[in-house]
Amino acid sequence: MTTPDTAEARPRRYLLLLSVALAAVLADLATKQWVLSTFSEGESVDVVGGLLQFTLVYNTGAAFSLGTDHTWVFTAIATVVVGVIAYMGLRVRNVWWGVTLGLMMGGAAGNLLDRLFRDPAPLHGAVVDFIRVPYWPVFNIADSCVVVGACLVVLLTFRGINLDGSLAADEKKDGRAGRSDEDTDGGRGK
Repeated sequence: MTTPDTAEARPRRYLLLLSVALAAVLADLATKQWVLSTFSEGESVDVVGGLLQFTLVYNTGAAFSLGTDHTWVFTAIATVVVGVIAYMGLRVRNVWWGVTLGLMMGGAAGNLLDRLFRDPAPLHGAVVDFIRVPYWPVFNIADSCVVVGACLVVLLTFRGINLDGSLAADEKKDGRAGRSDEDTDGGRGK
């Protein structure tokens, strides 16, 4: 079934994805630079009472400081994630998927830059974290972008929106409507 609103007729959203990713990286780098020039390691400042604090910490591991002795693994994983999203992004024709993957790519790239270029050594650098909320590990803007992006992936998936903007429900309808009698009887014939 061909309609004027087919996936091929929709514009690619790669530039949107890259713009969102760049904005996320720049916001992450700017806030990290501000924190590094303002705070010393471990220093805490209440921003909103005990609800939100800025605390400078260096994280060589993953979330919850897991795997601190395997920083190179997280560097490799982040590199693969950025590459996969860059490749997948070529198929994106939906605005929301462009924003979603842009957030995830920008967040992964922001922390990847820390791992590549910060002390103690290239490929083993510590990620700068500074946002503290109660009962949660300290995080940064890049982490926030990844989490928001992941939540949007779940939402878009549950809504049945594909990368190209088509709806999964429409694909199922089109798939059933285009079948012949031979297809529905398992190829056994009549």
